[in-house]
Amino acid sequence: MMKSITLSLILFCTLLLAACTGLPQNITPVDNFSLERYQGKWYEIARLDHSFERGLNNITAQYSLNEDGSVTVLNKGFNDEEQQWSEAQGKAKFVDESDIGHLKVSFFGPFYSSYVVFKMDKQYYQYAYVSGYNTDYLWLLSRTPSISQERKDDFIKAAKQRGFDTDSLIWVEQNK
Repeated sequence: MMKSITLSLILFCTLLLAACTGLPQNITPVDNFSLERYQGKWYEIARLDHSFERGLNNITAQYSLNEDGSVTVLNKGFNDEEQQWSEAQGKAKFVDESDIGHLKVSFFGPFYSSYVVFKMDKQYYQYAYVSGYNTDYLWLLSRTPSISQERKDDFIKAAKQRGFDTDSLIWVEQNK
C-alpha cells in the first residue's frame, strides 16, 4: 500500500513538473534561435499580471551564458510603493534543442517553468514575444525601454491570435 501511494505521488509530481515546462496550445517556439545573440539586457515593455512582478516597474531581464550551456537570469524591477529595487536570480536551460526558443527557467530550486520565445526579430534581436507554460504568462521584451506603436499593435495581434487575454496587458513604465 505504501509503495503504491509513493509511486502515485512520484508520478503526480513528475506530471506536474512536466506540465510546467510544456507549451501552451497555439504556441510554437521560434527556430534558428541563438542564445549567444539573445543574451544581454532586455526591457520589459508589457506583461500579463502575476504575483512575482506585481507592483514593479522599470523591469529588466539580464541573460548571460554560463560555461555549462545554462543561462543566468537576473530580473530587476522597481517597487514604486516601497521605493526600492527588487531582484530575482534564476537559471535557464533548453528544454530540447539549443536552436529552438523553448527554455525552462527556475527561480526556486528544482522547480522549472517554460520560457517560450514565440516571435522575435531574428535579424537584430531587438524584440521578443515570450510565453510561459500557459496563456496566463506573456511578456513583450525589447532591447530599448520604448518601442513603436506599430510593434505594440503587432504584439497585441499576435498574442490575441494565440489566445492571450490582451485586454489585461500591463504596459510597464520604463522611466528610471
